[in-house]
Amino acid sequence: MALLIAGLLLFTLVHLLPAAAPGTRDNLAGKLGDNAYRALFSVVILVSLVVIVFGWKAATPAAIYAPPFGGGPITSAVIFFAFVLFVTSKARTNYRRFVRHPLMMAVILWSVAHLLVNGDSRSVVLFGGLGIWAVVEIILCNKRDGEWQKPAVVAFSADVIVAVIAGVAFAIFFYLHKALFGVLPYWSG
Repeated sequence: MALLIAGLLLFTLVHLLPAAAPGTRDNLAGKLGDNAYRALFSVVILVSLVVIVFGWKAATPAAIYAPPFGGGPITSAVIFFAFVLFVTSKARTNYRRFVRHPLMMAVILWSVAHLLVNGDSRSVVLFGGLGIWAVVEIILCNKRDGEWQKPAVVAFSADVIVAVIAGVAFAIFFYLHKALFGVLPYWSG
């Protein structure tokens, strides 16, 4: 479990740096250069993800609570909305008029959905840890950025396109979930 926690801490701390200490981030980027900073950031994140994966595989799960859901349409719907928000984070849509931090909200929804169906120790550490990181990130970004300026209205077609892209990505992950993660993502066991 220590390796999983170490990977999560590294991932979290590196991601929180720009929001928690923007001066430090800017100073580092100034010394290294923007491209070198981004490369270093990416390498550290990649290392953290590798450590998380190895930590997950090495951790022996212990039951902490009985999950309230066994999968099914509610969990799938929450994950689908997480996909919509994830795609929204990279697009100009009207969804952004309702959600200030779509990527972080996607992580929160993804985390909650997984905690509804997984009650073991490593799931609580991974999904709970990433969910907490997303909440803290939102708080720090709001503090750093000040009052939210809602974006202008865009064509409805942008919302439809994002929903379709999210639906396709959701369907691909749904189909490949067992092959990628060893677990069926739905109630059929």
